Formats: sequence, C-alpha cells, structure tokens
Amino acid sequence: MNEIQKTSKFKLQLSGVWKAPSPPTFHLARFAYNGKQNFTIQKWTLNVLERNKSSCFNENHLTTEIKSAGTGHSLKCSDLSVYENDSITWYKDCKNYEHETERELNFRTLTVQNSGIYTCKILISHEGTIYHSTNTIKLVVEEDAPEAFTLEIVGRHEVIETEIGKEEIFNCTGSLGYYMQEDASLYWLINQTFPEQCTGIPENEPSICEEELKKLQLGNKFYITRLLRIKKVRDEDMHHNFTCMLQVDETTQIKIVKLKKGKIQDLPVHVFTTGMVLALLFPFVAVAVVFVFLMFRVDFVLFYRNICRRDDTAEDGKEYDAFVSYLKDCVSPTEEEREFALKILPMILEENFGYKLCIFERDVFPGGAFVDDIHSFIDKSRRLIIILSQNYVSDRAIYELESGLHKALVERKTKIILIEYMPISDYNFLPESLSLLPSKRIVKWKKDKSLPMNSRFWKNLRYLMPAKPIKTKTKRHYSNLDLGSEAAQPWTEGSDFNAII
Repeated sequence: MNEIQKTSKFKLQLSGVWKAPSPPTFHLARFAYNGKQNFTIQKWTLNVLERNKSSCFNENHLTTEIKSAGTGHSLKCSDLSVYENDSITWYKDCKNYEHETERELNFRTLTVQNSGIYTCKILISHEGTIYHSTNTIKLVVEEDAPEAFTLEIVGRHEVIETEIGKEEIFNCTGSLGYYMQEDASLYWLINQTFPEQCTGIPENEPSICEEELKKLQLGNKFYITRLLRIKKVRDEDMHHNFTCMLQVDETTQIKIVKLKKGKIQDLPVHVFTTGMVLALLFPFVAVAVVFVFLMFRVDFVLFYRNICRRDDTAEDGKEYDAFVSYLKDCVSPTEEEREFALKILPMILEENFGYKLCIFERDVFPGGAFVDDIHSFIDKSRRLIIILSQNYVSDRAIYELESGLHKALVERKTKIILIEYMPISDYNFLPESLSLLPSKRIVKWKKDKSLPMNSRFWKNLRYLMPAKPIKTKTKRHYSNLDLGSEAAQPWTEGSDFNAII
C-alpha cells in the first residue's frame, strides 16, 4: 500500500496492481488520526478506464435503469465527495442538461422523451488539486399500453332519485391518463340538444345550464370536467336524457343519467325516537302544567292583572267595589270581629290595594230608611262581602244577605264573597238559595296566619274582588294596628279557598 496524500487531519492510501494492457484498479481508503491511532473513514475502488475520444462516457462504465412512462423517478449522482461544496454538472447525451447542479435529477412524470444517457460530473478540489468523478446512467423510459380514457358522472348512478323543486348538479369528469390531450372535448346534451351556458349570476341563470370546461392535474394524471346545473327540477325533467360526451383521439364515450321522483323517506331513527319520547312525556307534562296552574291560579291571575293593569271597574256605573255586611245588633259581635270589619278589612283593601268599600255603620248617615239604604248601597256595589258567624242570620244582617242573593241570582248584578271569620262546622244555618251560587265563594280567616298583607287570605280575597290597578291612598303600614309580623305563607300554608270564577 502506498501513501499518496497526507495532511495533518487525514491521509489517503491506495493499493493495486496494473498489468498492461488491462486498465488498472485501485482500492482507496481515507483515514483520520485522533492523536492516538488511525481509523478508517471511507473506502472505495478506483477503476481506471480508457477514455472514449468520440464520447463523454465509456460504454463499459454505465448503469441502466428502465422505468415506465407516467411515473416519477430520480437519478442519483455518485456518492463520492470530500466536501459539500463540490461542483456538480449533469449531461444528457454529452450535452449540458438544463443547468442542473443538484446531486439528484428529479422527474415528476416520465415520458418517452426523457430516455437518454445521463452523466453526472463532480469536481472535487483538494489542496489545490482538481479531481473529476463521473457517473453515467442510461435511462430507458418505456411507454405503457395506451390507457383507455374513462368517463364518469361523479358520485351518481344512471338513475337519480330527486324531488320537484330541488336543485341538482351533475359533475361529468373524463380521465385522460398521463398526458393532457389538447384536442379532448367534453360537453353535455339534453335530449340531443346543447344546454345554455351558465352566466354566474344567480338571478339570470337559465333553469338548466352547463359551466365552462375545466382541466385538472391530480398526481400524475390529467382530467377534464364540466358541471351541469339544474336550478329547480321540474316534472318534465323526469322524462329527459342527460348525456355527457367525451371525445379524444377520434374515440367517443358517453354517460347518460335520468331523473325520477324519489320515495318518501322514512323518518331518521333519532327523529322517530325523539318524537316517541316527546309523545310519551307530553301527557305527564300537560298534567303537571295543569296541576301547577290550579295550585297557583290565584298568583297567576293577580300577576296578570298587575302586569296588564286590568281594570274591571271602569265605566260600569258602580260607586263602590264592595258592600261589607257583618253581625251588628241582635247579638253583640266580639271586639275582634268588629275591629276586623271596621279597621283591618278597609285598611288593607282601601289603603293598600285601592278598593273602595261601603260599610253601613261607617258610611251611611242615620235617619234614612233602612231598607231603601240597603238596596241602594248594594246596587252601587260590585261585590257583597259577608263576614259570616253562627249568629249572623239572627241579626238584621240576614236582610243584607237575602238582598245580595236576590241581586246575585235574579238580577245577576252583584257577586257575593263569604268570609268565614270564626270557624263554622255546619252551613245549614245559611239560606238554601245560597247553594244556587256557582260556588260558596268562601275565604277563611286564620287569625295571625292571615294578617300579613301578602298572605294567602288577602290574595284569595283580591282574586274574588274586581280587577283594579293598585293605587294606595296612604303610606301607612301595619304599624298602625297590631297585625303581626309573620312572613307571607306559601300556597300550602292551609288557607282554605273554595271560590271558583
């Protein structure tokens, strides 16, 4: 082995035998020294060939690669290189090839015209000396059997189910293989008649039109495509033949599609399931809604009156909202009952809710005819509030009750509201004609539970009173009387309410 080059970093050594007239062969290696020992970096064989004076390559020193047309391929230069900045030049048939200077020569899509002998020359510069390394490849591109042109209506069958008034778009696409055929044509026919061209302006589009021809390249293959648009399917379109025709190299292919009315589709499973669940739940929801409304009907009605500011008292010719009748003479009422009739009831209804009451003892001046006065004031009142007790019918107040019943049942001018101030176990003491009312219309007073202004007692009483916007007459509150301080009771607090309007 002979040392041919040496530097402080590496050295090249070669060994070989040259026996004339055969060309010599050398085995080369590149070594490096790390301060302790030498180690091999690279080895290769150097064949010395006789130069062909009439060509840039030697027939005995080339490799052959056979590829098919339409595929992609890369030719690789020699792996021999000492430095990355070595100069690379490619030749085809001994002529400079398109100024290519990369280590690989890439062909995206091979054609027969790419066949030839490609030589890669590397100029290696080392310590002022230029070395040449070449690699020659014979590329043979074989053309496959001509690929048959194909035509299809993308994503469609020969018979298409549709609906009247629906928009339809047909995409006709022809495959041209690995080459773009410049003479290829693609167009639509409707019963052997050319359709109009689409304008691109929706309001001016014909009912049926075709778009411009488009040329595409996907991967290594070429395609042409054209769309046919049906703006709204008509009944007459069900009888047309829609033909797509491809013409290439004196060959013609056609595809025909037809329209037919589609069957009524079954409901999707999730829609059917949802509908069944809703159908099963609806009765329960309806019952729940009705139950809630019945339980809270008084609150709903009062809320509605307040929001809409409903007024049933306007222009009805009545002066009072209610005439109050209670036990007076024959049997003396308790002080609580008297205070309820003369103070608590008017204070809440008049001063807080804007009602106007007629209380005989308070509002009627003595000296008049009792019977005439009773008739007159009941006629002027929209409601008759009767504060019931066991001794009520023993008193002269029974006349007020009978007059009110006559107004309610015969003349139908006044509605009666019964307030059970003291517990009554038997209503047989009341006149039988009272049972002819739509309901007993009884509101029960429960002492401390009923005292707060927003208790169930006052809500039920307001519910039976005529609708009227709230207009308070004073800013006085419960401090004027010892009405208790309990918070408003919920619906279930036990206030009985039998009235039905």
